[in-house]
Amino acid sequence: MSHSSTGHGGASHGSMKSYLIGFVLSVILTIIPFWMVMNGTASHATILGTVVAMAVIQIVVHLVYFLHMNTSSEERWNLVAFLFTAMIILIVVVGSLWIMYNLNLNMMVS
Repeated sequence: MSHSSTGHGGASHGSMKSYLIGFVLSVILTIIPFWMVMNGTASHATILGTVVAMAVIQIVVHLVYFLHMNTSSEERWNLVAFLFTAMIILIVVVGSLWIMYNLNLNMMVS
């Protein structure tokens, strides 16, 4: 009996190597901004930019190595569903911030 990396309706499962690569990348992407914040020698803008960049890269690492999101034809619907979810969340967050900003601006007493 051979163990393949696919099963359960075509959903791919990662190998130990891919999980270790994802784990090591996640640790590195966490240590870099943590070290920058604790060191404190960089400017606040540089630290903020690095933290945001590492967070975005870490999201991609988690999607690829742990959730196995890719552009193969078997996984395309999962990717489309994820992108739709991300778009809805972005609309809700940006819309909420826009509404709160306008409420704050218009409710201020002069």
